[in-house]
Amino acid sequence: MLKASLKLDSELQSYMENKTISRKFRLLSQLMELHGENAFKVKAIANAAFKLDKLPFKIADRTEQELSGEQGIGKGIASKVWELLRTGCIQELEALLANTPAGILEMLTIKGLGPKKILIIWKVLEIETLGELYYACNENRLIEAKGFGLKTQEEIKAAIEFNMASQGLFLYAQAEKLANSIFNELKKVLSNECLLYFTGDFRRKLELLSVVEIITTATIDELSTYIDKNSALIKFDYEEGNVQAVHETGLPIRFILSGAEDFFKNLLITTGSTEHIEQIQTKHGGTIPNGESEEAIYRSLGLDFIEPELREGMDELQRAAEHRLPDLLTYEDIKGTLHNHSTYSDGVHSLKEMALYCKNELHLQYLGICDHSRTAVYANGLKEDRVLQQWKEIEALNQALHPFRIFKGIESDILGDGSLDYPDEILKGFDFVVASIHANLKMDKERATQRLIKAVENPFTTILGHPTGRLLLSRQSYSIDYKKVIDACAANQVAIEINSNPLRLDLDWRWHRYALEKGVYLSINPDAHRVEGFHDMYYGTLVARKGGVEASHCLNCFELEKLDRYFESKKSNIK
Repeated sequence: MLKASLKLDSELQSYMENKTISRKFRLLSQLMELHGENAFKVKAIANAAFKLDKLPFKIADRTEQELSGEQGIGKGIASKVWELLRTGCIQELEALLANTPAGILEMLTIKGLGPKKILIIWKVLEIETLGELYYACNENRLIEAKGFGLKTQEEIKAAIEFNMASQGLFLYAQAEKLANSIFNELKKVLSNECLLYFTGDFRRKLELLSVVEIITTATIDELSTYIDKNSALIKFDYEEGNVQAVHETGLPIRFILSGAEDFFKNLLITTGSTEHIEQIQTKHGGTIPNGESEEAIYRSLGLDFIEPELREGMDELQRAAEHRLPDLLTYEDIKGTLHNHSTYSDGVHSLKEMALYCKNELHLQYLGICDHSRTAVYANGLKEDRVLQQWKEIEALNQALHPFRIFKGIESDILGDGSLDYPDEILKGFDFVVASIHANLKMDKERATQRLIKAVENPFTTILGHPTGRLLLSRQSYSIDYKKVIDACAANQVAIEINSNPLRLDLDWRWHRYALEKGVYLSINPDAHRVEGFHDMYYGTLVARKGGVEASHCLNCFELEKLDRYFESKKSNIK
């Protein structure tokens, strides 16, 4: 639900991001296919959706004529884009939506279900809701339809179950900007004496959230006045001690009321996980004392201050008692960025543009470029001749941008048998290699584990990329034996990526400590495909902090000279 003011042309244009526009066109192409429209027209709209997402400029900043001149866009698409920017909708899309049951639209969000399969489900099996489809899977009805088999049916069933479990959850990155805006607005309207802190899962920086919680000494009247004036907060509920509103995006915002005298005690109790608080109570007689700050409360319990991110009920109390808590890294500790893409493969910005942004805007010391390898045909993966061409450009840029450094890297696909997709004579020319899986994601646990281990054992592998392939709220991680894979990384001196894309955040922070115990370096990699993507390292830093990572354990917190020596040492050990 958008505010009415967003319907004004100028404000609506500024609101529309390229990805939002692209998604509208992707949905249009899907519905056109679903309703049997001309195949060539469907393909043209689908191609336009892809092109709009990859444009290196903000669409709303260009005129309709300028947009129509872009390759793959043309006048027809540009006209529809500007219809969307002016009115907030595309009439052709609205007409198709009106003729499509809501349940069929939901099916388009299910992994593995495209328009062709949905058309059979809808018109042949006469199923129009996700509930009916799930029931049909349980009854083995799908295997009777053309194009479906038992394996496909089980995959659809699992995807629906995952979708059901994900409902009501939000990515931290989605919630953070909104939550900060509400917090800052509220801080302005409350008196200076009023205490106000984030708490709960949001303060602990969990990657998935069901609610944002704020604890305050404000009165219920002050909160209700603020909520009434904020038109984006569309609901108001009061339970004893709590005021809950719902943002127009669907994200619940819960305000926890507290008196000033026990505020920091309540802040500590509402911040920690259930396990963390229970452990404190068990060790200290069932009660938590008041204090003038959280630091004072922990100190009175004989504990060092425990950062909110670590309060998960693991081993943090013992470490705090023994003065062994990690000195958590910060975003400012990052010295460079590894695993990024340019226009050589599927990136939006050129190699030079990516390097200049890192050097001049982010003030980093180095950039690791890791375009896709030759197997990734869908991503314009680099054949050997284009690898050599990129190396030549890197060498020229390194001379021009000195002392800034571009490291020659590659994201080499891990093939089904665990091998990398270049011969050794090419692999040895890279400064470092990120080995990642992009295909055959449905192996059983044993095969998937052995596949990763073989890739890790390749002497040219430097970093294991997004090791479980998960996409939060969209795709489950493939099943692996984490300990065996991490042990293999330790044995072969291979670092593990913390992919910082908010949809990935992979390796999961719950396994960082095991990796650290085994002496494995972690690398906070943005997997950036455009300059804006570099900023995702911020989210990778938050996850690394939850995992107890210190700067000394993080590869791209190394100074340039140290990282260069690390890469050279790794290569020198190859026989």
